[in-house]
Amino acid sequence: MIKKSLFRLLAGMLVVTLPIPLLAQQHATKDHIFKPQDRSVTTEGSVTVEGNRIDYTATAGNIFLTNEKGDTTAKMFYVAYAKKGETAAHRPVTFFWNGGPGSASVWIHMGAFGPKVVKMNDHTHTPAAPYTLLNNDYSLLDVTDEVFVDAVGTGYSRIIGANEGGAGKPKDFYGIDGDGQAFAQFIRKYLSEYNRWNSPKYLFGESYGTTRAAVLSSDLEMGQDIDPNGIILLSSILDFHTASFTPGNDLPYELILPSYTAVAWYHHMLPNQPKELLPLLEEVKHFALNDFAQALAQGNNLDSTARMAIINKLHNYTGLTTAYLDKANMRVTGAEFEKELLSGKEETTGRLDARFTGPTMDPLSQAHEYDPHSAAFGSAYISLFNDYVHNTLHYGNNMHYRPFAGNIKEWDWKHHVRGVGQSFSGGSPNVAVDLVRAMKYNPDLKVMVNSGYFDLGTPFFATIYTFDHFALPKSLQSNLVEKFYFSGHMVYQHQPSHKKLHDNVAAFIRETDNLGK
Repeated sequence: MIKKSLFRLLAGMLVVTLPIPLLAQQHATKDHIFKPQDRSVTTEGSVTVEGNRIDYTATAGNIFLTNEKGDTTAKMFYVAYAKKGETAAHRPVTFFWNGGPGSASVWIHMGAFGPKVVKMNDHTHTPAAPYTLLNNDYSLLDVTDEVFVDAVGTGYSRIIGANEGGAGKPKDFYGIDGDGQAFAQFIRKYLSEYNRWNSPKYLFGESYGTTRAAVLSSDLEMGQDIDPNGIILLSSILDFHTASFTPGNDLPYELILPSYTAVAWYHHMLPNQPKELLPLLEEVKHFALNDFAQALAQGNNLDSTARMAIINKLHNYTGLTTAYLDKANMRVTGAEFEKELLSGKEETTGRLDARFTGPTMDPLSQAHEYDPHSAAFGSAYISLFNDYVHNTLHYGNNMHYRPFAGNIKEWDWKHHVRGVGQSFSGGSPNVAVDLVRAMKYNPDLKVMVNSGYFDLGTPFFATIYTFDHFALPKSLQSNLVEKFYFSGHMVYQHQPSHKKLHDNVAAFIRETDNLGK
């Protein structure tokens, strides 16, 4: 993810409690740092992916982080799945995480690529318990081993502070750079502990997790001498300027417009509803970057005739009334659109997946007050993950699994780009710079970008715009692959898109893992 700022699985396994991991032994010099429940636990299971059975081991455990002095600062929880009978050098390994910032990896784990997935309604609220886990026909275990990682402060990952015998502080982890450094250390230690240094390696980030993946791409290559084979991004946000609805910044209004069109088309709210969406989106994208952008750039100097022409176009492309668009000065934020589009029915659309709708909390409010998409599935994911991790993975009993890090008081948005002395401050960092540098540093690095048309949190055209402005030489531009889906932020919640996402990512890994070449 990924809800809240922006995002269960087998039964009847034999439990094997392993010895204390080597890294835990090294950093557990004080008894109250390392606790019995921190031991890794390994079980066995099987999954059928597109008709093929895969037997695997599942390991739930922690990697302990340290500072430069060697003091323990945090533990990061993970669940790792490894296909049985394979050697590390012949088997890719992919690290997965959601976003937030401050979200655990439960969403991508239980919804997308773990061996079991939550059964939920496609675009409506999933009824209350009991919930159901299903075999995941589209797990990526057919092409890669999987490691789902929870950011510090989420899941079972925790800061280990002075009162616990450690030296960790919130400021060490709750920011772009500290968060990236924590994940870089986790990956390095995981590769050592599980002898995966010579495995093809992939990073898979969703939502803010794409920000993290971009930062990690350069941190790993330039700071750890680790070249990923590929970076896979889902619902990207790299340049925050493209999505920051702040006074004087008109770019987000232009880039979210095609998403408004897609959502209005889905709900049959367009005045002249076409049968096909994609040709219309091409028309809207051209309008957004030309006539609309030029009109917004004129500000108060736009004459009334030209203004009404733009408003009429916006009405045709969004389904919003001309009176509303006029009052909004042609600038409608995502939260306002979600509240207004179906206001005649007193319904609000989802933010992360606007296919979802729910009753409007306050019909007189200007913007949405909750996300019907997030409300529709959160209970199912969290309930089933707790059941799964306790009863199938045999981990975490009597422990609190945090889907979100509720103790984050303030995220540090300052960012220092590795190796160039360039930094960003405030709420609009641009980590696309990091990914570009990583692609130049390692000219073989491939990047795959996946976006949903009905996502109003990380609009697909903002992603296109960001990647169209990558400062890459022509020789490297083919290293970028973009895929689009008739779904929302969590693309995998729409079953046809889930299959398509699996097939696209699996093909990407097979093409870049360098095995048999």
